[in-house]
Amino acid sequence: MSDIHATSFRYDCMCTELEKQPHPYILKMFEKEKEDTVLESKDTMHLYLAGNNKLLTDTRLGDDDCLLLYKTLTNNFYVVSIDLRYNNIGDEGAKHIGKLIEESCTLRDINLMFNSIEENGAESISKALMSNESLLSLRMTGNKIGNKGGMYFAQALQVNSTLESLDLGDTDLKIESVIALCSVLYNNTSIKSLNVNRPILFTHQEETTVHFSKLLKVNTSLKELHLRKYDMRDFGMTRLAECLMDNFTLTHLDLSSNRITRDGAKELAKVLKNNTALVFIDLANNRLEDDGAIYLAEALISYNTTLQSLVISNNNIKGPGLCAIADSIKENTRLTNIYIWGNVLEEPACIAFAKLMETGRLNKKDTDIKPYVVDGITYLSEINRRPDRHYYWAPSYGDDVPDWQIRGENPRGTTVIAMLDPRFIDPY
Repeated sequence: MSDIHATSFRYDCMCTELEKQPHPYILKMFEKEKEDTVLESKDTMHLYLAGNNKLLTDTRLGDDDCLLLYKTLTNNFYVVSIDLRYNNIGDEGAKHIGKLIEESCTLRDINLMFNSIEENGAESISKALMSNESLLSLRMTGNKIGNKGGMYFAQALQVNSTLESLDLGDTDLKIESVIALCSVLYNNTSIKSLNVNRPILFTHQEETTVHFSKLLKVNTSLKELHLRKYDMRDFGMTRLAECLMDNFTLTHLDLSSNRITRDGAKELAKVLKNNTALVFIDLANNRLEDDGAIYLAEALISYNTTLQSLVISNNNIKGPGLCAIADSIKENTRLTNIYIWGNVLEEPACIAFAKLMETGRLNKKDTDIKPYVVDGITYLSEINRRPDRHYYWAPSYGDDVPDWQIRGENPRGTTVIAMLDPRFIDPY
């Protein structure tokens, strides 16, 4: 099947054969695709079925709908990506998705974030990955697959050599599965983006951070790593920085919502001085304070020529630290994006960033603040332009709708492209 009409007809036939009621949401998206192809011929389709879009549906998909999708899309060459986020898909539905992954040779992207898939469903999907040779991106964010589920995916990555982006954030991974995933990447050279945010770690020795540090010292394929909510302290940051000195592949590093202080920032500044491949660093919701910001500013103003985006919001940075960052932006023309909201925005810092925007050095689209003046005093207000604002959801209307959603596409490598400005994405 190579067009929307054949796909829609196949879906109707499967509903009749299995004596199932067609889901109105699926029918609506098929009809929308038919309307779109009247004006523009298309070779492929992104099947958008996100359950949290109230403008399109008030009924979420379940396990039976996954069976119908499997039967419909098994030999389909038109649908190349599926967005099933925020539905009511459980382990039974995951089995059908696993069969689809196993038998499809054209499916490139699947988004299953925040469904009800647990370890049995994770086993079905991971086993399918062992034989699949087409899937490039899989997002399991928010499904409580637990430690066993993480181990299943680690086993799959020992065999799979095509998957490029894997998102297992907020899935209740534990120390064994995190270390297993890390260990597999010593030999797996296809994974370019890995998200293991918020594992359940009952330890303060930062074993997982040390393992990732050792991995980054030798890995030459991983481009993006998310270690958010890792309870990382300065010890872990130091180990990570030591090994990042020898890594010239990693471009995006997410260390937000940890416990990194000025000492950890000092070690990271050494990495910036070494001019590694890093173009994006997220340090939001740590505790850098003025000293940490000054360390980073010193590295940016005199040494670094690669970093393009820096997130330091909510770090208790006051006037001196923010002014130092502003001064570094004047000198460092490579750094284009800076996010500072949530710090202590004293007037000298407000004036410094207002001048950057007045002179055109800092574009209003490349930051999360906007200056305004009241009674002769300069203030900064917040603008929701953080690079990760579309990680969990994206608006369906308004000025902030992402370009990929307007075009009806599924971004390749959902971990990176759904989060970051496309200018910072190195195409694989």
